[in-house]
Amino acid sequence: MKIHNFSAGPCILPTQVFQEASEAMLNFDNLGLSIVEISHRSKNFVAVMDEAVALVKELLHVPNSHEVIFIQGGASLQFAMTAFNFLTETGKAQYLDTGVWAFKAFKEASGLGDAEIVASSKDKNYSYIPKGYNIDPHSDYFHCTSNNTIYGAQLKEFPLTEVPVICDMSSDIFSRPVDVAKFDLIYAGAQKNLGPAGATLVIVKKSALGKSGRYIPAMLDYNTHISKESMFNTPPVFSIYVSMLTLRWLKENGGVEAIHHKNEAKAALLYHEIDRNPLFEGTVVKEDRSSMNACFLLKDEAAHKDAFNALITEARINGLAGHRSVGGYRASMYNALGQESVQVLVDCMKKLENK
Repeated sequence: MKIHNFSAGPCILPTQVFQEASEAMLNFDNLGLSIVEISHRSKNFVAVMDEAVALVKELLHVPNSHEVIFIQGGASLQFAMTAFNFLTETGKAQYLDTGVWAFKAFKEASGLGDAEIVASSKDKNYSYIPKGYNIDPHSDYFHCTSNNTIYGAQLKEFPLTEVPVICDMSSDIFSRPVDVAKFDLIYAGAQKNLGPAGATLVIVKKSALGKSGRYIPAMLDYNTHISKESMFNTPPVFSIYVSMLTLRWLKENGGVEAIHHKNEAKAALLYHEIDRNPLFEGTVVKEDRSSMNACFLLKDEAAHKDAFNALITEARINGLAGHRSVGGYRASMYNALGQESVQVLVDCMKKLENK
């Protein structure tokens, strides 16, 4: 019986990808060796890396001005790498604070130089995206987080500015079209829409690098990884391989544009029920609701929590518990989650109402 996996991450990936990856664990490329024991410099894995990079460029329409690399350390390491590579010693960085990860990125930069928060939604537990703020045109860069996994708020539009824009897209990369040319740096941990934890995707504008004027440790310098084609040190081979398989799957299913329509349909189905059902309420203002992570509450938790939990357990729904910062429930609807799983959740909500 199918498990409906709404986990926020590590999260659901396509069944087809799991099947191919499981075969490669035993015998990759008919080598008689596992994908996790071959040399990362072998022609077989170099082909994997090259295809993964090529698929990123194709699916996101990455312009020639930008490089695509895979490195380690997750988005959390990118918080520091961003500052090392873009924040000058006498300059200033500006951050949009829309959640825990956005604030952590700011804290990392503030330990290295002058960083400030231009706007924050912390006053209402990050239940909205700030608007109407001004970006200092003299700042070194502006940093934002496109989708806030914990709180369920998502940037629907990005600010127009001449300042270099840097974005953490860890939890909605490949879920919707994005104009890469408008960003100097995009980074994303793999464990949402891309692959298992371990790899981090970085898309960086080449001409923006080498201007910080500060010493950058080799491992934290984007130019290091670009010059070594993501092979400066042993890369996370398995994570990159599964990411390549996921990108293949995405291309076979119509690419980012096609998956975007499916994601919007899934989100609309669930949010309609949250708004219609008198027992539930959303936690984020409607115009800023995430298509990836829908956070909602029972209006009377004491009266209905046990019954609802029993219903979702019976329906074999996994990973629906909300983050402790918000409570309630969080339905993460990443690319590989089918609409039928969202329908099962909606049916549980209707059953609770009928009871």
